[in-house]
Amino acid sequence: MTPEKFIQIWTENDLTERAGAQPFIEDLCELLQLEKPRNSDDFCYEKGAIKDSGKNGWADVWKRDHFGWENKKPKLDLVKALAQLREYAGNLGNPPLLIVCDRERIEIHTVFRGYPDEPRTILLPDIGEPQNMQILRWVFTDPDKLKPLKSDAAITAEASNEFSTLAMAMRERGIKPQVVAHFLTQCIFCMFAEDEGLLNSTATDDIHIFTNILKAAHKDPKKAAKSLQRLFSAMQQQGGQYGSDDIHWFNGGLFKKIDIPELTESDLSVLFRAAHNLDWRAIDPTIFGTLFERGLDPKKERTPLGAHYTDVATIKKIIDPLITEPLATKWQTVKAEMLEFAAKEKAVKTVPAKKLHHKAAQDLYHGYLEQLRNFRVLDPACGSGNFLYLSLHALKDLEHVGQLDAEALGFQKQLLLSTGTDNVLGMEINEYAAELGRVTVWIGDLQWSQRNERLFDKNPILRSLDGIQHKDALLNTDGSETKWAKADVIVGNPPFLGDKKMLKELGDDYVAKLHKSYKGRVAGGADLVCYWFEKARKQIETGKTQAAGFVSTNSIRGGSNRTVLDNICKKYPIFEAWSDEDWFDNGAFQ
Repeated sequence: MTPEKFIQIWTENDLTERAGAQPFIEDLCELLQLEKPRNSDDFCYEKGAIKDSGKNGWADVWKRDHFGWENKKPKLDLVKALAQLREYAGNLGNPPLLIVCDRERIEIHTVFRGYPDEPRTILLPDIGEPQNMQILRWVFTDPDKLKPLKSDAAITAEASNEFSTLAMAMRERGIKPQVVAHFLTQCIFCMFAEDEGLLNSTATDDIHIFTNILKAAHKDPKKAAKSLQRLFSAMQQQGGQYGSDDIHWFNGGLFKKIDIPELTESDLSVLFRAAHNLDWRAIDPTIFGTLFERGLDPKKERTPLGAHYTDVATIKKIIDPLITEPLATKWQTVKAEMLEFAAKEKAVKTVPAKKLHHKAAQDLYHGYLEQLRNFRVLDPACGSGNFLYLSLHALKDLEHVGQLDAEALGFQKQLLLSTGTDNVLGMEINEYAAELGRVTVWIGDLQWSQRNERLFDKNPILRSLDGIQHKDALLNTDGSETKWAKADVIVGNPPFLGDKKMLKELGDDYVAKLHKSYKGRVAGGADLVCYWFEKARKQIETGKTQAAGFVSTNSIRGGSNRTVLDNICKKYPIFEAWSDEDWFDNGAFQ
């Protein structure tokens, strides 16, 4: 079959969605000179799969390790079709490509793990173009050829390097570090927001307001500063406008203070390059904050900066047993009880009795959602927010699963999630690290909603993050012990400083106040990290938290440090202790 013949057959074709789905693929395979779907184990039509909701779903076409394909009638919403396909992609073996098609256009979405989605659209009249024919052949024969060139991590590292260089240049001109950090985090968020389609609330094709400001005024720093001032002010308030464009209300504290530093042409060039060339939807907050943060601090040291990179796998070793596993177990118990009430509702005949059992199941469901809504996670050394970001994702995943299960049981679908940025609390001694922590959580919250096709409140888009505080987690300014907020669990990677380095890094006066305030609880020769362990123990003892999990070094098991662990073990079990080193026996301290 020639491209011309294919286009002729499928232009304004009047077949229904169901009647046209398979003939379209048959003709496409003929056009590409490829084998047609004929094997239920590898390449077939109507591949059955269970949706996340528990209901049955079918991919119109499926090829193992290649793609899942959803066909629709012309002019139907392909966004909904993609969302439908995502629901059962996991039960199709997580193919690297998800494809939606209305016979007038084919949308190819890349879902390679660790890489951003780089969608490609092929319109029916253009299907015979050589590059489009090649892309479609790769879909059926070699999907790796469509893998994005840069991973999320590579894009993040490139963005971080750009901003680190810019931050250092601004600091060298005498601009205060916090002014630099606050302005650049505002810029980062604007780039992310416009690439996610969140910045401009006006239905226009041109959504890149921030990028266009930089492009139009890159030779005039004063003009650019005034334009950015107007944009940030519009984002700050409800009903804001920039020119003829309506701007979404962001609020949340990020744009409460607007202080545009003196900019240069070089600064604007770096900002424009970052905004124009990078896909900010793919930014990985778990590493971006740390890389950028280190660029802002020339010493690149752990203690004054307040954060260093903790990989996702390590963080999950903390949050899985503290957050995900117990709450998932709770949901299974609740769901089992709901199923019992559902069976009773079905068995009885009178309407009042049915309503009674339905309400009992509904109360259980809403009780679980309320528990998730009120669940609080505290990281008292939060740095750039990695633990809080992943804790928030864990809670949102749990609620998402619960809602899908409840919908499958006949309960009304919840449009909004009750979990959000209010669930996480943090303390950070470094002011601009705390600000980066807030931006990490904000971006992570929005990314989760966008990637899971979930609605979120846009009035305002950014909820307040006053729970992440710029604060010393151990001592108040008067030398008294800092109070920690009440939370269900405490997590984190507290700063490590050996006893001998504490005086040099923190100063004699601070260490003396530390020893005085914690006398009798932490031995004088203990490492700095031990104070976090002792504080967490005290929180559990006084009923202000249920459990805690920290990352530490192996030195905590010996010497003066051991006293702190012994005090914990006298009353509270250590459910798990693990290490990547051979000398350590997982499950118990040596």
